[in-house]
Amino acid sequence: MPTRTMTRSDFRHFLAIPTRWMDNDIYGHINNVHYYSYFDTAVNQFLIARGVLDIHQGAVVGFVAETACRYYRPMAFPDLVHAGIRVTKLGTSSVRYEVGLFRNDEEVVAAVGHFVHVYVERASGKSAPIPPATRQVLATLCV
Repeated sequence: MPTRTMTRSDFRHFLAIPTRWMDNDIYGHINNVHYYSYFDTAVNQFLIARGVLDIHQGAVVGFVAETACRYYRPMAFPDLVHAGIRVTKLGTSSVRYEVGLFRNDEEVVAAVGHFVHVYVERASGKSAPIPPATRQVLATLCV
């Protein structure tokens, strides 16, 4: 279970994501909706960079089936977000990621969340096993 004391060492891969002026809300911090975008960006960039996600032609793709976030410390433009990812459950046709968001060079999470990808055949939308190459890549993130 993610906690407010998680540190960078709890995660297997990182992506730096610059915040944008428009990410701030009226209260002067990043609006909560953008945190989910950071999660999605970090995971999908990882999969694309490793050649196991073809967003245009892939026959089997992951759909987000569940997501949640806990917020511990505010972030605001012009902070640099470091999104750390790890896999906590690798099933037959689904994977559960945890994503920690770190503000600038801070060692303790500002927010931590999870989401579940369920793999489906793109054409039919029916459940499908995680492709072997994808499973091998995801295994490198397992804790």
